[in-house]
Parts: sequence; structure tokens; C-alpha cells
Amino acid sequence: MKTLTGGARRMPLRLALAACASLALMAGAALAHDVTPGDAGYIQEIWGVHIIPFIYLGAKHMITGYDHILFLLGVVFFLYRMKDVAIYVSLFALGHSVTMLLGVWFGWGINAYIIDAIIGLSVVYKALDNLGAFQKWLGFQPDTKAATLIFGLFHGTGLASKILEYRISEDGLLANLLAFNVGVEVGQLLALFVILIVMGYWRRSPDFLRQATYANLIMVALGVLLTWQQVAGYLGSV
Repeated sequence: MKTLTGGARRMPLRLALAACASLALMAGAALAHDVTPGDAGYIQEIWGVHIIPFIYLGAKHMITGYDHILFLLGVVFFLYRMKDVAIYVSLFALGHSVTMLLGVWFGWGINAYIIDAIIGLSVVYKALDNLGAFQKWLGFQPDTKAATLIFGLFHGTGLASKILEYRISEDGLLANLLAFNVGVEVGQLLALFVILIVMGYWRRSPDFLRQATYANLIMVALGVLLTWQQVAGYLGSV
């Protein structure tokens, strides 16, 4: 039987660290749930039903949404069975779909800085949960399924708040929102596919559990960074 060399054993951790560093750079260069100027202009200028463009916009948002990706990574980090992955990802999808659709439809908006700070905390929460912190600190394990659903609601509210800022046309609104949500789910599946491939390879390493601790500590730090950026942005805007 072939054994992994030291360099090969460290490769998954290097990949994970590189991915986390990239997410950190993106976090420093953009706001969570932001919409690019070109996409914002497109949203503001169109009327009527545009299914394909909104599917594209939804998928693009999810794939480039570093806060979504970090939370999704945290959710599936220690899920080994596809049945469990499907359950948790479905709960997250249900949460962000409900608040995104209802938030835009009924005009429910929350200050983007505040909601995105909460989303940053969702990353911190999930990483700490993966580290077993709550069991140690509180003496019990919070319901992980309920937490995934609840934080999904916050993620969807953040997206709805950003879309509302661009005053999307009411002409074709429902169809466009549904198309956008389909795109978000497509993007989520694509991101999940990549995450599961990387995790499947990484878990083969005999050092996975030790490296997983470091990776989740990095996720805690990134979540704190995301939260602080939003808090600083809010304080600077008042």
C-alpha cells in the first residue's frame, strides 16, 4: 500500500489555507451581498420578465458570495453522508429562499451593514460549533439543523435588503425573483460540488482532524473580520 509523503499530506491543508486567504482578500475588497455596478444598472433599467438573465445573476451572486461559501463550508465540514449534506443544505436553501422572496416582495428591508454583520457572525457560530465550543462552554449542543435554517433566514434577508436598494421593477417582479432564486440554488449546487470534492480529497489525509481544527479557527477569524467590517461600515454611515 502506498503511503502519503509529508508534502502530500500537507497539500489539502495548503489548499484549504489558500482558499481561506482568497476569501479574506475578497472580504477586504467588497461588501457582503454586494451587487456589481453593471448588474445593479441592469436591474434598475429593465422591465418585464427576464428569466435567463435573472438565473445568471442569482448563480453569479452565490458563486461570488464569500459569506455564503464560508457558511456552506462550515455546514458540510463534518458531514460525511450525502443524506445529511442534502438535509442541511436544503434547510439553508429554504431559509434564504423564504426571506429573499418575501423580503423583496413585501419590501422588508434591514440596514445592509447590520444584517451582513449578523451573517459574519453566522460564520463564526458555525466554525465554533465545528470546534465543539458550545458543548464545552454551555454543556450542551445547540440544535444544528435549527441553527442552519435560522441563519439561512438571515442570509436571505441580507440579499433582499441589497436588491431593494436598487428598486427592481414591479413589472415581472415575481417571475424574475423566482428565476433569481433558481439561479442562487444552481450556484449553491456548483459551489457545493467543488467543496465536496475538495473535502473528499482532504479527508483522506491522516492529519485531517488536526488540520480541520486550524481551518475552523481560520474561519472564526474570517467571520470576525467580516463582522467587524460591517460594524465599522455602519458606524461610518451614521
